[in-house]
Amino acid sequence: MRRVAGALGAGGGRSGDAIDGRIRLLRLLAVLAFFLVGGRAIALASSAEDLARMAHGQQRCTLTLPAHRGAIVDRDGEDLAVGEPRQTVYATPYMLDDPGAAAEQLCRALQIKKKAARRALKEALSDRSSGFAFVARQATPERAKRALELDFPGVGSYAEETRVYPLGGLAAQVVGFAGLDNTGIAGVEASHEADLAGRPGSAVVVRDPAGRTLKTLRQTQPTPGETVRLTIDADIQYAAERVLERTVRAYGASAAVAIVLDPRTGEVLAMANVPRVKDHRFGVDARYERNRAVTDAYEPGSIFKVVTIAGALADGVVKPGTKFNLASSIKVADRVVGEAHERSTTTYTVREILSHSSNVGAVKIGIKMGQERLLKWVDKFGFGQTTGIGFPGEAAGIVPREWSGSTIGNLPLGQGIAVTPLQMAGAFGVLANDGVWVQPWLTAQVGEEAAPEPERRRVVSDKVARQMLSMLTDAVEKGTGTKARIPGYAVAGKTGTAQKPLADGSGYSKSAYVASFVGVVPADDPQLVVLVAVDEPRAAIWGGEVAAPAVADIAAFALQHLEIEP
Repeated sequence: MRRVAGALGAGGGRSGDAIDGRIRLLRLLAVLAFFLVGGRAIALASSAEDLARMAHGQQRCTLTLPAHRGAIVDRDGEDLAVGEPRQTVYATPYMLDDPGAAAEQLCRALQIKKKAARRALKEALSDRSSGFAFVARQATPERAKRALELDFPGVGSYAEETRVYPLGGLAAQVVGFAGLDNTGIAGVEASHEADLAGRPGSAVVVRDPAGRTLKTLRQTQPTPGETVRLTIDADIQYAAERVLERTVRAYGASAAVAIVLDPRTGEVLAMANVPRVKDHRFGVDARYERNRAVTDAYEPGSIFKVVTIAGALADGVVKPGTKFNLASSIKVADRVVGEAHERSTTTYTVREILSHSSNVGAVKIGIKMGQERLLKWVDKFGFGQTTGIGFPGEAAGIVPREWSGSTIGNLPLGQGIAVTPLQMAGAFGVLANDGVWVQPWLTAQVGEEAAPEPERRRVVSDKVARQMLSMLTDAVEKGTGTKARIPGYAVAGKTGTAQKPLADGSGYSKSAYVASFVGVVPADDPQLVVLVAVDEPRAAIWGGEVAAPAVADIAAFALQHLEIEP
């Protein structure tokens, strides 16, 4: 009995130990669970404020309200550049259940047809880590509406503007263009960016998880940009561009520029560049997208002789009737200067030197003047410095200050100096405006504020200006510019046929020329200066044959359009 009882007592002890172990384990697990739950509760409590901020941020956002970009118009208010409303459609990729299907439907709604664009959109929407992707920039409101009607979560839109040029490529190099974000990149669009852009507004809105706006909390309205009115006359600009296109085709030229300037006011009525920017689409051929009338300098050739001779008259070095005995060529240092057309030794007056465009005569007058006087008149006529027209990238040209022995044989006839077409038109404007240079300008008005008065300065006396116009009238009536005649009007003008310098600086090309002509009409009451410069004509090279007829056509249209009587 004692053995049995002992056995039973020993078994009961082992069972009790097991029960106690289980109880201790349960207690330990309970304590651990308490700490885990308590720690989580503490963590949640400590981050509650952060979570609240996150939720608040998901519901609220600040939107930028774009400002309406101001228009660019011609002198009569004709639209050259205007803003049209557009919608940019965007998506939140991680909210889309089936990105591939969504991309296909959005492409159909927005009429995105290019395979590359469709593929790129599908790839963008398939990026589950992305919180934003453009679906279409500057879509028409109708297409954007169709995209939103698909009711995909996270797909929305915001307002933008796109730049539209109602007259196509007219004056494109002058007007310039605005980029995808509606910021001016070139031309007047860039130079007047601050005026045209306006100031954007803002709105604080509440959105649902799908990105739809529920309500607007506060809003600041944008301030629209100002309208910029130019001095350009769209009709004269159109005529000038068409004449240049015909000229470039007829003579197989690479390019051409034209300027129509009112010498009394400095207003630029036309500034044409050909080849034109077709349909105002920039980014196709950069060679022809700049306004070469302002940005490019070239050696002017014989049209520069007006500066040499006007300066000589003003300094009393010569008179219109002063005679020079002229051989067929003249040697200056190591250079021989000849005439454009062969002739024997002759005697020309200064008037005849200009009307017949004698190279030898211009050099002889230049030698008589000397370096100091020549440079003085180069500076007074405004070469080697910008005109101040305010156009982006305006070139100052190149004036030689350190002369070699042959420079006196180059400069008087327009070689070894580089000028812009606008500078050259301004120089003729001096002669057309009784000897007073008026700063050329393009902007007539910004908003309600008229442009400031242009700078004016006297260059030569009114007597010298009249003498020069009289001689330049002879050049058209019986000299090298006869093809610039306009029935019923007196025309004064000067031809230029300039060899282009070789790229390596070793001399001048024997095949590449710039043919130019500058006309003043009516010569007896000057109201317009018209310049045409044709780059590398092939069928003929002479300014009197290539450029003079173009000046006559442009001037004839402008005279009639402005109702200037014969």
